[in-house]
Amino acid sequence: MPKAKKHIVIDARIRRSSTGRPVARLLEHLQEIDTDHRYTILLEREDTWLPKAKNFSAVRTRFPNFSFNPLNQVLYAKQLYGLKADLVYFTLSPQQPLLYYKKFATLTHDLVMLQFARAGKLPEWVHAVRMRGYRLLLWDAHRRAKHVVVPTQYVADAVNKYHLFTNRKTTVMHEASEPPLSGKAIAPADFPQNFIMYTGSAFPHKNLERLVTAFGLLREQHPNLKLILVGKREWHSKKLEKWIRKNSPYFEDVVFTGFIPDEELKWYYEHARAYVFASLNEGFGLPGLEAMVHGCPVVSSNASCLPEVNGDAALYFNPEDVHEMAAKIDEVISSEPLRKKLIAKGYENTKRFSFRKFATQHVQMFKDLLGE
Repeated sequence: MPKAKKHIVIDARIRRSSTGRPVARLLEHLQEIDTDHRYTILLEREDTWLPKAKNFSAVRTRFPNFSFNPLNQVLYAKQLYGLKADLVYFTLSPQQPLLYYKKFATLTHDLVMLQFARAGKLPEWVHAVRMRGYRLLLWDAHRRAKHVVVPTQYVADAVNKYHLFTNRKTTVMHEASEPPLSGKAIAPADFPQNFIMYTGSAFPHKNLERLVTAFGLLREQHPNLKLILVGKREWHSKKLEKWIRKNSPYFEDVVFTGFIPDEELKWYYEHARAYVFASLNEGFGLPGLEAMVHGCPVVSSNASCLPEVNGDAALYFNPEDVHEMAAKIDEVISSEPLRKKLIAKGYENTKRFSFRKFATQHVQMFKDLLGE
């Protein structure tokens, strides 16, 4: 009789979120390269993902990613025990229930919730209680995990800084950018002629208020310039819009696109004078790579992991200095030779990262943890 395949459960409940995009690609590549293990993928009830490989199956769960509810903790642990896994891989620390004691590994994307803990809209006391609970779960995840995966050395160092256990069982596995958007780029109905852009959320650590302030300084030299903010409209972006209307004389030239189709996003990348990433803290900083893969020059914050990921393919600024930010953006949008140099370096930089390598590293980790 052939030897039974070891059973790996991957908690992929975050697959459909922006944070979960690397997880979605991990599942795609694992199906292509690993036939030696049996996989069960745990998904949200609403997720319609279906496996293509015969050694993969999908199971839905009704439990949320983070829950301090004791009943949810007990019932989710019971569901995990029922799957009889040889190894569970949680793709968002701290997903693991406190009562799950069998072998598991975990992926920590970033520590933004610890480093920018007041990013939400909850009352102060509620937020303080939640943060205590979050830190307890994160500490517990790192304490009990057989291995911790992080996307950059910056996050590995932050794990040590916050005393979430040593790096003796931590491995850096770089994520990657998506391939260039396919299809023909389509201009939006009312497209700008001269603009810089940003894509993503408007959470406080994204530092968009300072970006808008720097944009205001740029307008003195570039009176027709616009700032395009691409991203789903939600509470933080609406709050930012109110702030701009109150504090910037150029609020009409800051454009919130909301969600846009890929064809329009591709057009923005291809026609922007620069992509500006002003973030104060990232775990990997994927947006810069996505701009690079579309041939858009990147002007970036020098904070957190961004120099590690963007290498010499971006022009950097101190994200807390709006004058320096404006000067570096001006340097790029005013010099076609510099733009072309950054575009060429950007294409080269993206070649350092591969989701196939990301998946291959995971398979090796699984084998090591399973004693194979």
